Amino acid sequence: MTGSAATGTPGTIESLETELGPARMFSAVPADTRLVLLLGHGAGGGVDAPDLEALTRLSNRGVAVLRFEQPWRTAGKKVAPVPTQLDRGWRAARAYVRTFLPDLPLVLGGRSAGARVACRSAATDPEGVLAVVALSFPLHPPGKPESSRAPELLAPDCPVLVVQGERDPFGTPAEMAVTLRGVKNHTVVPVPGCRHEFRPAKRGPLDQAAVAELLVSTVAEFLDQVHGRDITGEAAVDRE
Repeated sequence: MTGSAATGTPGTIESLETELGPARMFSAVPADTRLVLLLGHGAGGGVDAPDLEALTRLSNRGVAVLRFEQPWRTAGKKVAPVPTQLDRGWRAARAYVRTFLPDLPLVLGGRSAGARVACRSAATDPEGVLAVVALSFPLHPPGKPESSRAPELLAPDCPVLVVQGERDPFGTPAEMAVTLRGVKNHTVVPVPGCRHEFRPAKRGPLDQAAVAELLVSTVAEFLDQVHGRDITGEAAVDRE
């Protein structure tokens, strides 16, 4: 592990050594950090996914946004390894946070396969984990609802925010609502007109800028709620 996130400089890229080879951490760390959001990418893309990039705006609101690039992606490979390998790489990301940003509330998250990793990590290593942000959680492979990954989504004991495209073939918000019926610590927020990648339909109700704004505002409000204080430092207010 080289470099340091302690400088508070936004937009830094750190090299991490993991048991699976080199990885990278893309950090946007404000000087007045109150909360850490650690994000993982999907199996078909990297940390430059539009939704992950959009969430870096939260660094303007007191949130250290760290995007972890898995070793397979750093090595230039196109196919992600099996989930157990992703979990092994993720352990280095958790260690990075403990080293450079200790004693701060930690929220785990990611998109698609990264959301699965975050849920598994929160369940098996819950120490210091305040909540989970699951973007486009792949509830099942497209067209195969019988192959459910619901146990992973349900595993964390902490609050979980699920942000799901309205037309996601890996699981729609309506499917999520059925899966999570009676579960009190999970919240599902639909993104109108979008599929798995949160790309808006040509004639959909939202354009790309509006999708990004919805993602950022939704995650910001969730972080406010789970942190117990507004992430700008003000006491959280009752929004009902």
